[in-house]
Amino acid sequence: MLLEEQRFLHEDIERLEQAIADRVTTEPRNPRDRLARDHEVSEFLSKISSQSTKLLEIYKDADATRSREIQQIGSGDSMEEFYKQLAEIKSFHTRYPNEPVENLERAYKPRRGADADAQVASIDSMFTGEEAFGRFFDLYTCHELYLNLPNAKRLSYIQYLDVFDNFAPGAGGIKRSDKLTDQYFQYVGQLSSDLESFMRRTRPLENVDKVLSEFDQEFETAWEKDEVSEWTKEEPKAAKQADQTAAVEGVWCAACEKEFKNQNVYDGHLSGKKHKRAVAEKEANGADAQSGSGTDANVAAALRVKERAIAQREFRVKRLASSMSTERSDTRVNVERKQGMTERERQLELENLFQNTVTSSGGQHEGEDGEDDEDDDDKVYNPLKLPLAWDGKPIPYWLYKLHGLGVEFPCEVCGNYVYMGRRAFDKHFNEARHIYGLKCLNITNTALFRDITRIDEAQRLWEKIQAEKRRHNPDDGSMVQMEDAEGNVMPEKVYYDLQKQGLL
Repeated sequence: MLLEEQRFLHEDIERLEQAIADRVTTEPRNPRDRLARDHEVSEFLSKISSQSTKLLEIYKDADATRSREIQQIGSGDSMEEFYKQLAEIKSFHTRYPNEPVENLERAYKPRRGADADAQVASIDSMFTGEEAFGRFFDLYTCHELYLNLPNAKRLSYIQYLDVFDNFAPGAGGIKRSDKLTDQYFQYVGQLSSDLESFMRRTRPLENVDKVLSEFDQEFETAWEKDEVSEWTKEEPKAAKQADQTAAVEGVWCAACEKEFKNQNVYDGHLSGKKHKRAVAEKEANGADAQSGSGTDANVAAALRVKERAIAQREFRVKRLASSMSTERSDTRVNVERKQGMTERERQLELENLFQNTVTSSGGQHEGEDGEDDEDDDDKVYNPLKLPLAWDGKPIPYWLYKLHGLGVEFPCEVCGNYVYMGRRAFDKHFNEARHIYGLKCLNITNTALFRDITRIDEAQRLWEKIQAEKRRHNPDDGSMVQMEDAEGNVMPEKVYYDLQKQGLL
């Protein structure tokens, strides 16, 4: 039933919104619990987004299923359709008697006790011991990768924390020509991935994808304008001079389509038979073998693409590091502090941190007398006996007076049921309880019996309606009166019916 699924989605979204409101109104006592709360809220937001997408597809009604279902309910007898669907539900539960039913009211309630501890414990698996639940960076792996790069400076971990986002040759000690290796490309990618992962884990309520998209757009603009530091286009003369002076730079032969290690090897290759034969073939095909302008252009374009990929990762590392400058400075202070501690002091600090975290988390789940807060939630303070709202709590007193919920409206047709407030009383005339009570009195046209609550009034009104109906629509068989042998007078139609049955 599509309408029932639509109603369920609306209810689920409302309960998710209420669950988020319940968690945001309370502020946890320590960063660990606060992070667990934020991750739970992030899961609820993702679920709201998915449920809203499903609901939007139902409202679009691409296959007209929802329209047909509404037409089917509205065109015929609504009660007949209701009982038909009720029979289908009963049939389903008869076939599957042990089918579990999801309790949405409990599914999104704030977790307490063991469930809350399990939720908080899941945060422990997200972070390493060095990260301390998102307070500090853990870049030891990236530091090892940096030290293994060719021509990299031998920096300590504290020094590396100061310059890991500074890719200038003077700071990191890596020249532009050394950055075009696969090893450096993997290092920058690992550094960018670790910083991005840290931001996602510590800021679950922030749209990290949008932040990264803004970084990429900023890089695209700077790259098109050739304003990316350390990656601007070199002048042709400077590039040629760099090729001659760099020992690791190769020399490309366009005729043979082969690269040589240095200029001396290339000069010796020019006098060889293979090179002369390749030049002759190029000239026969009408190509300029010496210049190799097309091949050189392709090589330059491919080189520029690789430079762009490396520059984009470096740019992202710079922006991520600047957006998490607080964690970066805290990490440096923490590393310096730990370096001045003995192994025994570090062990005691870890034990103390763990003990404080457990005590603080336990304090949120226990009351002053050591009892679980669940017992306090079950005791609702309601001295005025106000009606309970959908969340199980009393409604405000002003709302109670506004709707006149203190006024009682009894209905004898409904079995002397008492309705509190005029609104509930007016609504009950279209509900199943009142309609069933009228049908027990053999009253079929229930639309004419609004505001009729007494049984005798309903019966008198129904008799009057039937008398008026007979007076305006007389039956042909009731016009002629017949009398039997005993003197009983009856309509002609009744007389012949009794005679055919042999009762006269």
